[in-house]
Amino acid sequence: MKISSPFLPAALTALVLFAVVSFGQSPQQPAEGAEHHHEEPAPTNLKVLPKTMTGEQVHQLMHKWEAQLGTECTTCHATDPNKKMPNGRPAINFADDSKPEKNTARLMYRMVEDINKNYVSMVENESGGGVPVSCGTCHRGHIEPPLFVPTKGEHDHDHEHPSPTGEKPPTQ
Repeated sequence: MKISSPFLPAALTALVLFAVVSFGQSPQQPAEGAEHHHEEPAPTNLKVLPKTMTGEQVHQLMHKWEAQLGTECTTCHATDPNKKMPNGRPAINFADDSKPEKNTARLMYRMVEDINKNYVSMVENESGGGVPVSCGTCHRGHIEPPLFVPTKGEHDHDHEHPSPTGEKPPTQ
C-alpha cells in the first residue's frame, strides 16, 4: 500500500534528522555490573558536533567511530607529552586541532550528515525512508575504506553495462 501526502517528504526528512541526531546524542548506560571509569570532561572544541553534547555523549560517539573505522583515539587526537595519564602514557589533548585526520573526520561527519539529510531521507521503501549511513557503511572497520569487488557469479553482467566513466571493469 502506498500512502501519498504533500507533507510526507518533509515529515520523513524531519524523522530521519531527529533519529540521526538523537542516536548520536543519546547516552548509553553501562552494562549491568560494569563500572564507569570516570566522568568525562565537557568538550571544549566542538566544531561540527552539537555544542549541547555532554562529555559522556562525545566519548561514546568517539568509541563508536573507533569501532567503525578500526582505529584509536590518537589517530585524530594529539598527545601532550608533558601530561601523563595514571598508566604513564601521554595524555590526549582532545581540543588540539593539529592532526589533519581530525579535520578529515569533521569533513566526513558533514558528508554523512548531508547524505542522510539530503539523499537517504528521499529514498522511499517499505519502512518509509532509506537506511541512514554511518562511518561503518563504507569503512567497515578499516581506516581506509576497502575497495568493493563484486564476486563473480551467474548474475555478473559487467560486459553488458559499461561504467559511467567509460572504463572497462577489471578482469579477475
